[in-house]
Amino acid sequence: MAADRRAAAAIIMSAIAINERRAELDGAASATLVLLCLLWGLQQVAIKVAMTGFSPVLQGGLRSLGALALLWAWAALRGMRLFERDGTLGLGLLAGLLFAGEFLLVYAGLSYTTVSRSILFLYTAPFLVSVGAHLLLPGERMRGVQAAGLACAFVGVAVAFADGLRLPTNREVIGDLMVLAAAVLWAATTLVIKGSRLVRASSTKVLFYQLAVSGAVMPVASLLMGEAGVTAPGPLALACLAFQIVVVAFASYLAWFWLVARYPAARLSAFTFLTPLFGVLSGALLLGERISVSLAAAMLLVCAGIWLVNRRAPAVGA
Repeated sequence: MAADRRAAAAIIMSAIAINERRAELDGAASATLVLLCLLWGLQQVAIKVAMTGFSPVLQGGLRSLGALALLWAWAALRGMRLFERDGTLGLGLLAGLLFAGEFLLVYAGLSYTTVSRSILFLYTAPFLVSVGAHLLLPGERMRGVQAAGLACAFVGVAVAFADGLRLPTNREVIGDLMVLAAAVLWAATTLVIKGSRLVRASSTKVLFYQLAVSGAVMPVASLLMGEAGVTAPGPLALACLAFQIVVVAFASYLAWFWLVARYPAARLSAFTFLTPLFGVLSGALLLGERISVSLAAAMLLVCAGIWLVNRRAPAVGA
């Protein structure tokens, strides 16, 4: 636990070293981005391992509650007013419900499918955001290269589904569909935030809404689903839950929001293709998951699609 807190502090403190807005990514920002993508890729492994001591959906609820407590303390130390009336409560609750549904499906889906497969389907969300923004948000038109990225990712998902259908049972396909549904909810959450007054709220407050609602909903859902709950977790399961709470849901999100406030969002988003790559590799290296030729091809197609979707538009007159 102490090591996890030190890791979280290191991520935050490394981010605080620079405080001005910059037009280009520097070495520190690039290194932080790669580290964040690695942490997000490892999250699914941590969820899988922690299932040895915690039921999936309950685990997700504990993650949100733990991160909520840390975020609340962080906001109090910085004098942030999380409960000030600004007209975002209803929208915040909606974003929180979508966030809760997303992670309920991710955690439940991982009890059926592998880390390697789940992260490929989860990271279809950037493509769904691009389509939704094109249809719903003014000024967010999809360019030709983004459409090519969408097509590339669609082929990758189709290849991954076909690979799952060749497996001995349909368990993986059930989990794949659950995680794909989670990606839809992730995209919906992003569009709600981008298309409403939540976009003008502080990132800390938006994250607070999401953690608070999911922390309330997921333990109740776990009870209604008849999950076993906490089942004598060992040190490794506890460490994996602590990693999710302290490093991923708290520290990494704060570091990401810090980067978004200081560097161009398009440049930052271009790095997200690394997350499914790290996720697939960590599932294979740490859990011994099988990576077939088809799944490897699907991974490359999805990563290439993410890169194309987030590719920066050429400057006018260039």
